[in-house]
Parts: sequence; structure tokens; C-alpha cells
Amino acid sequence: MIVGIDLGTTHSLVGVYEDGAPRLIPNALGKLLTPSVVSVGEDGTILVGDAARDRLISHPQASVASFKRWMGSRRETRLGQRAYLPEELSALVIRSLLDDAEVALGHRPQEAVISVPAYFSDAQRRATRRAGELAGVRVERLINEPTAAALAYGLAQKLDDAHVLVLDLGGGTFDVSILELFDGVVKVHASAGDNYLGGDDFTEAIEKHWLSENELRGEALKPHEASQLRQRAEAAKRTLAMGQPAEVALYVDGKLYSLSLDESGFEQIVAPLVTRMRSPIERAMRDAGLRGGDLAEVVMVGGASRMQQLSKLAARLLGRLPLRHVAPDEAIAHGACVAAGLKARDETLEEIILTDVCPHSLGVAVSMELGQGMRSHGHFDPIIERNCTVPVSRVREYFPVHDQQNAITLRVYQGENPWAENNIALGELEVPVPPGATQERGVDVRFTYDINGVLQVEARVQKTGIVRELLLMQGDGGLSEEEARKRLAELAGLKTHPRDEQPNIAALARAERLYVESLGDERRHVQGLIVEFQAALATQDKAFVARQRDALLQALDQYETRGPL
Repeated sequence: MIVGIDLGTTHSLVGVYEDGAPRLIPNALGKLLTPSVVSVGEDGTILVGDAARDRLISHPQASVASFKRWMGSRRETRLGQRAYLPEELSALVIRSLLDDAEVALGHRPQEAVISVPAYFSDAQRRATRRAGELAGVRVERLINEPTAAALAYGLAQKLDDAHVLVLDLGGGTFDVSILELFDGVVKVHASAGDNYLGGDDFTEAIEKHWLSENELRGEALKPHEASQLRQRAEAAKRTLAMGQPAEVALYVDGKLYSLSLDESGFEQIVAPLVTRMRSPIERAMRDAGLRGGDLAEVVMVGGASRMQQLSKLAARLLGRLPLRHVAPDEAIAHGACVAAGLKARDETLEEIILTDVCPHSLGVAVSMELGQGMRSHGHFDPIIERNCTVPVSRVREYFPVHDQQNAITLRVYQGENPWAENNIALGELEVPVPPGATQERGVDVRFTYDINGVLQVEARVQKTGIVRELLLMQGDGGLSEEEARKRLAELAGLKTHPRDEQPNIAALARAERLYVESLGDERRHVQGLIVEFQAALATQDKAFVARQRDALLQALDQYETRGPL
């Protein structure tokens, strides 16, 4: 059976398509959403999910979150005795999801469909595939999150010959896609976005405002204080999203600092972020040649889309209110499950053809003539422009710069900047050219880009018929085959807690977080709760431990919702 996975910046989910509908699978704590957080215990054991999220405060230097934003880069995060690449951290999250699926299904899934932001670059998509492979699953397909949203809403069955705009505001990315629906086909017509704009940035805006209002510097905060500030800013953001005022209060060096925010104040501090959201929407509409009145529906997904700022912006720009009746946190996962069902040819699903686009332009660096014998080097010349339906093949003709030149070096880039060096370098290919006049030594350069994100560059010298090829599959941040094998073996050797122990570990991690956050009598009370539960664990009586865990969680709930115990 193929599982569908929503690998998110903030949360991740897994599910299957069975009995004619998507079914999301709960984790060991009975929750559908698993926080995309990884932590390493004192004994080197890997923690993923709720326990790891609580350890962001109690053990900030051994925990990490929001690493999806670093996918496709070589950035490493040291946790314990080892440094991890972003795809390795993502692999640990995927492995945890597969553990949950194995318990629910009775066997371990070997294949998966994983969702990615539509605006992810080739390097980021390949890193996502590697994450799946490092977790021990074959990635059958990467599905764009907006396409998954359309599948979740069943728009392919409800609409025909229509255009739908999908706005996906997740924890770390903002995606805008225009889908064209016709005759059972879901075609991505245009996409735009910002890979560094998401709910985390709205949380950070609250943090910065809190620091400014209290005349504090972020770098002066201790690690656990910075983690507490992040958590309380996140809680305030969620409260403000429901239209209620919020307060951010935090002790720093024993002194209480606070900030009150209402909806209008929140809108003022996030106004620059809302302005950034406007640009991708306008660009996608412009690329598709559409106006707001041409859209059949506007759909909003992603946990951060609960904030009213996005729906207000959509209403102003497009003249209509968005659909939001599928839970924003779960919509992408539902769609990934439907895509998994389509891949497995589930007989209860009508056939739907999913087409995709190349999200970024692909081209080469060229030299341009300015006149009077002067030239300007390093310009970007797109061969495949963004939003071309894939698979796609395009050819352009190029010539040497001067008669004495005996080779052309094709430097391949991805991006939208007019200067090649400001785009992402993918590789280069050297092509020998015969002697002769410049205009008699043309080279036909063909770019072919497929659904799996593989770019083939073929250069054919017109005069000699010589052909040179370059296959770009690694991209920026790629691992060599040897390094990938080594890291796969290392990940396989990492210890994780047995699944049936995870509720106890999560309860202790939550209690430790509250201990860090409290002072005085409250701290001593939390410490007493921790000691009592550790004594219960020492009995190894599962029924007794379960009762004591429930009592501990009830006490922690009281502490967090009603204040001091």
C-alpha cells in the first residue's frame, strides 16, 4: 500500500486511501499532527514530535525545528554527537510517521507520495526525495501542495473547464497556484510563491515587537528564555487568529516583561508580511492571464491560513471569499492520500490526470553585445521559462563570442534574476566548436525537463554534428552516492524509543518544559509531579503507569489553562 505524507514545516501527517476515502493515521499519542521537531536525548536516543517540541524549551541546544526551510542546502545542525543535514532531519520525521503507519496497517509501507511546496526548487525537491529514501521508503511521486489541496476538496469532480486559485500558507512557505480543471485533468496553470514566508515569520514579528517594546535584545536572552518567547508568541498568534486579544508575558532574569496585542495592533506589525504575500498572488494571476472574476473558486490551506490577514487580502485582490471547510492543517495530507490512491489505481477513484509546471526558469549565462565592440557578460538567458507544463523540451541557438574561440562553456542556472550569478547554479557543459567565422559555428542547445525534476542539457554543434550532454540530477546541496549510502547506514543505526513508551516520554518532556517556565512554589510543584511519575515508571506496571500518566497530564492541563496549581 502506498501512503500519502504531508511533510510540513510545523507539522507532518501520514495517511492512506482506503474504502473510498482518505484516512489519516494517528501517532502514538493519538494525534493526527506530529510536530516536525527532532531532539536528541542525553543517551543519544532520537525524539520526534511532541516530546521533541517541548524539549525546544527544556533542551534548546539538543533540539531543532523548521528545518524544512533549509532543504536543498548543505546547512548542518549539530545535535548531540552528530551533525545532521536538513534531509536527514526530515528523514527522521518520515521514519516516525512510517512507524505509526506500520502499527495502523499491520505492515511497514514501502512506497509513498510526499507533498512539497509548488515553488520548491529542483534542489529542494531532490532533497525531499532523499529524505524519503533515507527513511527507507520509495518516493513514488512528489505532489505539489496546491494540487493536493484540489484533490482534498474534490474539485476535479465538482468543476469542469474552470480555474481555481489555491493559497497555501504553511509554517515556512507561501504557495500560490492556479489550477485548470477539465475532463478529469488537474493542470497546474501557473505557480508563484515565497519559500521563506510562512506562519513562523508572523510569530517572529510578534517576538521582535515584544523585544522592541520591552527594550530588550534577542541575543541577550538565554537559550531557554528565547525558546519560551517563541512558544508564547506562537500561542499569541493563534489567539489573535481567533479574533481575541493576546498577551505575551515572560520572565527574563527574574523580571516579568509583558506585551498586550489586539487585532489592529497585530495587523500593524505584520503589515510588511502581508505586502510580501500580495506579490506572488499578482504574479501568478499575471502569468496565467486571468482576473479575479475568471476564477471559479479560491481555496485556502495550511495551518497559518487561519489568520484573517490572508483571507482579507484574497478578498481585496480577487473579490471573493476563499473556501476553508476542510481543516487547513489536514487538507494537504488528505490530498496526498488521494494521490497515493490514484498511484495505486484504487478502483473507487475516477481517473484523474495530474500535470505539473516547471516552477522556475532554466537557462544559461550569456554575453550580450552593447555596440562599438563592447560586450556585457553574465546575463541570464532562459531556455525553459517558468510555468511551462512538464515534460517540456525547448531549444535555443548560441554562437561563440569571437572567431578565435575554440569552445563554448554552457553554465546552467535556475531562477528569475537577469544576472546569472544571482540565480542558482546547476552545472556546466563545455562544447568544442570548429574554427571559422563566429556566425558559421552555431550550437543548438536543448533543455528537456521531466516530471521528476530531471534536466537534460544537449548541445549539438551545427557544423560538425558533435553532441555533448549533461544530466542534472544532483543540484545544489546534493549528496554523492557514496555519501548517501554512508548517511543511510548512520541513520539506520540511530536509537529511537519503542513506540509504546512515547506517551510517557512526551508527558515527561512536557513536565520538564513547564518546570523551566515556572518559578518558586510552582516550579517545586512541577518537580514533585515529575518525581511521582518517575516513581510510577520504575514499577513497570503498565496499568498503574497509564493511570499516573493521565493524572500527570490532567495536572499539567490545569497548570497551563488555569494558571498556578
